[in-house]
Amino acid sequence: MDTAKLLEPFKDNNKRITVLTGAGISAESGIPTFRGPEGYWTVGSREYRPEEMATHSMFTQNPWEVWAWYLYRHTVCKNAKPNSGHHAIARMEELFKDRFCLITQNVDGLHLRAGNSLERTFQIHGNINYTRCAGECTPRLFEFPEGIVDKKKDQPVTEEEKKLLTCPRCGSLARPHILWFDECYNETWYKAESAMGWATSTDLLLVVGTAGATNLPMQIGMMVARNPEAVIVDINLSDNPFRQFAAGHDRGIVLDGPGGKFLPELLSLWEP
Repeated sequence: MDTAKLLEPFKDNNKRITVLTGAGISAESGIPTFRGPEGYWTVGSREYRPEEMATHSMFTQNPWEVWAWYLYRHTVCKNAKPNSGHHAIARMEELFKDRFCLITQNVDGLHLRAGNSLERTFQIHGNINYTRCAGECTPRLFEFPEGIVDKKKDQPVTEEEKKLLTCPRCGSLARPHILWFDECYNETWYKAESAMGWATSTDLLLVVGTAGATNLPMQIGMMVARNPEAVIVDINLSDNPFRQFAAGHDRGIVLDGPGGKFLPELLSLWEP
């Protein structure tokens, strides 16, 4: 399929563009993928997988171990920098304006730091740079508290840090603003309905660095793949369900490699 022939027309038409990103684009900035070896965490004599740590159940049982894990992850994310793929996506928003939407599974905030707007970015798994009340006294999000130093892996939460990790409104325990494995998507915190609503009428879906392991992105991919007039592009280092969607679509494109390479190349098709 001729990539330029399919994508160049979006420069001048009025059709909608959606970018869907996963852990692969952040891995290019040095953030380990969630399910890689860096995600494992030791509590006592047992090693826990990310799918066990990132749950409301574990937080209820052992909140400070969960917070220690997230403080380490926050350190990693804070010290990472947006890469060329992030910057290309931010430039796409500048070019396409209200025709553009970014849906990201990543919680590191790198897209916003690269220049994407909060208004046109649906962070469907949350953002590690924010907290909220664990007791849900308010739906409001709070910025990550100042005074917490960078954390090494397995470094515990101090008593002073525990005082900072509280809800500013009611004083009870705060939690990371993250969608956990045993929780459901919702509109209030994760803009799930907005993301689906936008994707329902998208004309171009660019998928970058996601393995298709979570529900909402897969729903979006399947929905776009059923539209014979849509264009679907998968940019990834390895096979994944979105690649199969693109490979089986009459207007599908498979780009085998990193977003940092291919996104600037696609952007060049639309630059003035």
